[in-house]
Amino acid sequence: MSRLTRVEGLLYGGDYNPEQWPEEVWQEDAALMREAGVSLATVGVFSWARLQPGPDAWDFGWFDRLLDLLHAHGIAVDLATATASPPAWLVRAHPDVLPVTADGVRLEFGSRQHYCPSSPVYRNAALTLTRKLAERYGDHPALALWHVHNEYGDHVTECFCPRSADHFRAWLRDRYGTVDGLNHAWGTGFWSQRYGTYDEIEPPRTAPGPVNPTQLLDWRRFCSDALLGLHRAERAVLAEITPDVPATTNFMSMFKPLDYWKWAAHEDFVSDDAYPDPADPEAHVTASLNYDLMRSLKQGTPWLLMEQAPSAVSWRPVNVPKKPGLQRLWSLQAVARGADGVLYFQWRASRAGAEKYHSALLPHGGTASRGWRETVRFGAELARLAEVAGSRVTADVAIVLDWDAWWALEADDHPSARMRWPELLRPWYAALHARGVTIDFVPPHADPTRYRAVLAPNLHLLRTADAARLTSYVRDGGHLVCGPFSGVVDEHDHIHDGGAPGPLADLLGLRVDEFWPVPDGDRVRLASGAEATLWTEWIEPTTAAVHDSYATGPLAGQPAVTRNQAGEGAAWYLSCHLPDAVGDVLDRAHRAAGRGRGPDAGGPGAAQDAAYAQKSRMIRGGVGPAIAYCVSRTDTAPVDGVRCAAVPLPPTQP
Repeated sequence: MSRLTRVEGLLYGGDYNPEQWPEEVWQEDAALMREAGVSLATVGVFSWARLQPGPDAWDFGWFDRLLDLLHAHGIAVDLATATASPPAWLVRAHPDVLPVTADGVRLEFGSRQHYCPSSPVYRNAALTLTRKLAERYGDHPALALWHVHNEYGDHVTECFCPRSADHFRAWLRDRYGTVDGLNHAWGTGFWSQRYGTYDEIEPPRTAPGPVNPTQLLDWRRFCSDALLGLHRAERAVLAEITPDVPATTNFMSMFKPLDYWKWAAHEDFVSDDAYPDPADPEAHVTASLNYDLMRSLKQGTPWLLMEQAPSAVSWRPVNVPKKPGLQRLWSLQAVARGADGVLYFQWRASRAGAEKYHSALLPHGGTASRGWRETVRFGAELARLAEVAGSRVTADVAIVLDWDAWWALEADDHPSARMRWPELLRPWYAALHARGVTIDFVPPHADPTRYRAVLAPNLHLLRTADAARLTSYVRDGGHLVCGPFSGVVDEHDHIHDGGAPGPLADLLGLRVDEFWPVPDGDRVRLASGAEATLWTEWIEPTTAAVHDSYATGPLAGQPAVTRNQAGEGAAWYLSCHLPDAVGDVLDRAHRAAGRGRGPDAGGPGAAQDAAYAQKSRMIRGGVGPAIAYCVSRTDTAPVDGVRCAAVPLPPTQP
């Protein structure tokens, strides 16, 4: 049985939008789903206008017939609450439901997600619809999973209307209490920005010049929380009426606007929508990174790939299809990284609308198409892998990810606008991926002791308590590798006393004297031959040993990479961005970390390691004509003590 739902094995299927088709097509779809091995269909995502055609009108008859039909064909239902796209009658009766931009422009009806997250009218209407669906279908035998809303924040992550302003002020009161507390946190002594009352505060609308950076940081926090509040409200209705039916909402990989650490705490399991670009030769690395994050958000429990494209998407400037075999390979990659199922957008290709050129499991060409043949083949293959459902992937190296630090790093008026979290992270992750090192992501407040190495490509914003946790980890034998522009500001975006690296100064054994960003197109060579781009720093070691130095540019002769022994462990610092050579530093740290921590050493990770040895879904290899998936000790071909079976694959890069 899948650990996500009552459905057996690994879940397979996708979004089904029957309101786009006459009912006679439904019969054909249900039969073809069964032929393809579909076990789960997501329905109702954009059905609000059909389910509720007017403020006091409801039409569930067609939906009853749909769920009955799917159940009769052995297909379980992932039932959406349909709240992602409010109907026209609602926004015409209540135009203040529509969101407003920072420039004061009210966005119009005609797309999707056209609502203000702080609108009580939208909230009440969404909760009414959610309750109706839960009461009517909570006991339906087809129901296996609740799909709350859809892709929160995909189009609208913030609204600047008066209602949002009231909500923001209430959020700030809860956070700071007195207005004096807010004035201190926001540093309003600068530019005469001091507030006398909360009523004087507005959202960070378009202003004559730079907006208070802490106000912007709090706005990012508020916007994530405002959408989370909507999600939690719908989730509470479902939990009240159907407490035994799991619920999830589809995340969008490593998505900047929403703090998924906070969101994941309110999911029964994590689900993700992922659309790697077939035209990108490194797309599999980014996909792997995102899948590791999804697995990590709930401490390694299985997750669900809720959406992916069977072939081409419709929204890139150039939409390249997937070559034969690639969707299979990328789907297996998700299973390898912890997914208990792979679903797609969508089942049947649309004939009208913005996504009519988006691929589907059942293409426009029907059952005579290449896409359909791949759909059927992969459904059968996934069924043969049912045994791996519920197994875990383990890691003994962690990467620290903090949304507050991400938001603060990418604020305006910094030494360089080129310091962006995804660009800083990617070379670190790619180096580990190339070396076959599996990683977990962790928030900065997590207990790091089960990991033998912890990596922080950037922690621009760093709380003193989190720095103390990392310090204890290293002194007790852990190994930390920290990237540049870290430990600069506190949780209020104030510069730490003494400057960077703030509360990590003693652990790293150095001080940063001056930031020295690298102009576009320039490269700074190090003594080792490595080259830095984007960023360098003038650092002054106190107790740290120098492992590499700058060889060219204004910092020639100055330390670039250091290592500081602290207690039983060590902390490395990279004062520069090394897009092509960071792996060399990680190799040194990895070797130094040895096998003294993590699952192999017993302790907190030992139980997970035992489960991994018994049954793991880690896909090994992948370059060449075959890829291995590990299922149990009873199979053949041992890999690292776990017995695996080989699955033939086309010679396509994973």
